[in-house]
Amino acid sequence: MRALLDTHAFLWWIMDDPRLSRRARELIADGANQLFFSAASGWEIAIKAQLGRLQLTDTPARFIPEQLAVNAIEVLPVQLSHALRVFSLPPHHRDPFDRLLVAQAQLEVLPILTADPQLARYAVRVIW
Repeated sequence: MRALLDTHAFLWWIMDDPRLSRRARELIADGANQLFFSAASGWEIAIKAQLGRLQLTDTPARFIPEQLAVNAIEVLPVQLSHALRVFSLPPHHRDPFDRLLVAQAQLEVLPILTADPQLARYAVRVIW
């Protein structure tokens, strides 16, 4: 299975947070699955860490690539087509990071691993 991790799903996995659902935990742990981390999630984490809303054990520039490598998670770059797709999305969600993840999931035909029920309102498969 191929899937896109929402930012919190990635963080909850690497921090062993109990809020990560059992199903999401099993999918992430299964080495046969191809998991993606959006560059937009890296941007979101960097902003939150800088504002003091997220504590990491190292700088985002070191922490994120290390965790991606250790967990065999691939980076999904933000393409112009992804950014432009946001325009056509209904206004179900105001968070620009989540809207970009939805656009990426739609264009790349990827389900999103997320606990956010708002994302299920879009034409995208949500797994939790």
